[in-house]
Amino acid sequence: MEFWLDRRFRIPIAGIHIGLDGLLGLIPVVGDGAGALISLWLVWEAHRMGADGWTKGRMLLNILIDFFIGSVPVVGDIADFLFKSNTLNMRLLRRHLAEMEERDWQPLR
Repeated sequence: MEFWLDRRFRIPIAGIHIGLDGLLGLIPVVGDGAGALISLWLVWEAHRMGADGWTKGRMLLNILIDFFIGSVPVVGDIADFLFKSNTLNMRLLRRHLAEMEERDWQPLR
């Protein structure tokens, strides 16, 4: 999901990747809201995986930042392509899961 939302398409001239979240943001009024709703699915999955409150809160903050940045006409649309909240959220979740695994791992005695 993160790949499709943030990095699915590559713009060769600029050397950047864009996703459906940025493209949805181009639709006035409802585009950024639709992108945020889809992004909330990643937070729900993090909750199901046992992510702590800090991780989920930070993920929600990234989605809100992305939503409000994208809501600004023209400049927000450009920034929406550059601020990849779903990629940031996946990094947060992967880090949290790695810490959980490290904490739960006990060496054989």
